[in-house]
Amino acid sequence: MTFTEPQPTPLALLLLGHGSDANSEKGVTCPGDLPAPSDPDLVQRAAAAKAALGDRVFILGHHYQRDEVIEFADVTGDSFKLAQQAAAHPEAEFIVFEGVHFMAESADILTADHQQVVLPDLAAGCSMADMASIGQVEECWAVLEDLGIANVTVPITYMNSTAAIKAFTGRHGGSVCTSSNAERSLAWAFERGEKVLFLPDQHLGRNTAVRDLGLSLADCVVYNPRRPRGGLTDEQLRGARVILWQGHCSVHGRFTPECVDEVRERVPGIRVIVHPECSYEVVSKADVVGSTEKIIATIAAAEPGSAWAVGTELNLVKRLAQQHPDKEIVYLDRTVCFCSTMNRIDLPHLVWALESLVDGTVPNRITVDPETAHWARVALDRMLALPGPTASRD
Repeated sequence: MTFTEPQPTPLALLLLGHGSDANSEKGVTCPGDLPAPSDPDLVQRAAAAKAALGDRVFILGHHYQRDEVIEFADVTGDSFKLAQQAAAHPEAEFIVFEGVHFMAESADILTADHQQVVLPDLAAGCSMADMASIGQVEECWAVLEDLGIANVTVPITYMNSTAAIKAFTGRHGGSVCTSSNAERSLAWAFERGEKVLFLPDQHLGRNTAVRDLGLSLADCVVYNPRRPRGGLTDEQLRGARVILWQGHCSVHGRFTPECVDEVRERVPGIRVIVHPECSYEVVSKADVVGSTEKIIATIAAAEPGSAWAVGTELNLVKRLAQQHPDKEIVYLDRTVCFCSTMNRIDLPHLVWALESLVDGTVPNRITVDPETAHWARVALDRMLALPGPTASRD
C-alpha cells in the first residue's frame, strides 16, 4: 500500500488536510498538504554537484526527511547515529546534514575541527528543542538551588535539544539520552541523585519514569517555564522524583487515545506501534513503543500480511509502506500530518548547498563555540559510557 493514491480500503488514509482535532496540544497543527515535488531537473544538478565533490562531502539523511533528498544521502538514521557517522568519516571536509538545527550542532560537536557542517536551510529547526531555552533552564535551576534541592537533582536532556542545553547538563553532572536508552539514563541519574530534571520532552520523560522505571504519575511534576517558579509550589518541587520540562513534539503530540481506539475498531487485529514522544495515554494503548530505529526493525521483521498503524512522522511511515508492500501500513492519525520543519530541507535547498560547495563557498555553516561544545561533549560521553549496548537511537 502506498500513500500517494489512498485506496478505499478499511485502512485508507483520508486526503491530506481533511479533518482536525480540537483537543490537540497547543502548537500542534497540520498544514494539510505535503510540499510539491521539486523540479526533476534538480535531480541531475544534485547528482552532478555531489559527484564533483566526491569524498570531500558526506551527506546525512534523517529518517523523517522526504524521499527527494534521502535519495542523495550517504547514510540514513536518527540524529545521534548520523552525528556519529559524520565523525567516523574524517576524510569528508564537508558534512551536509539533511535534518534540523540541533542535529547539525551535534554533528559539529562530534566531528573534527577540519570538518565543516552545513544545514541546507537555516529555518529547519525543531519546535521541541525551541521549547527549552538556556535562559529558561538556568532560571529553573536557580529555583531548585533556592529550594536547596539542586544538589540532589541530576539533569538529563533528550538528544532533541540545543547544544546549550546539552552543555548545561554536562556542567551540572548530567547526561544526554536517546529514546532507546532513556531508561538506562534515568536509572544512572537516580544512582547519583534523588531527583531528575528531564528536558525538554515531558512525554519521553514521563513514559520512561513510569512505564520503564516503575515510578508513579504522582512522582512526576511538569515545570512550565512561562510561569513563575514553573507554576509549581515549593512542596510539589520538593516532593517530585522527576521534574518534567513542559515540552513536546508537535507531530507526536497529534496522536490521541481516540486515534488508537478508532483504528482498532476499523481493523480488528491491527497492531499499533508508536514513538515514546507520544503521550502516556497513547503509549499505554499501543502494542509496541519504540524509537525510530525500533519501529523500522519491528515492521521489517513483522509477518507478511500483518497490519500496522504507525504513530510517528509521516515521511517515515510513507517510506515503510513503500518498502513493505506485503504488509498493511498506515499512519495512526487519520488527519495526515508531517514535520514541517524537517520538510524545509528540500531538493532546491540541497542543490544550492552542494553547488555552493563546488564553487568554493560554505553556506549555512553550523558551529558550536568551544566552551559549549566541550560541556556538551562531556554530557554525550557520559551517555556513551552507560552500561549495556550503546544504542544511538532517537
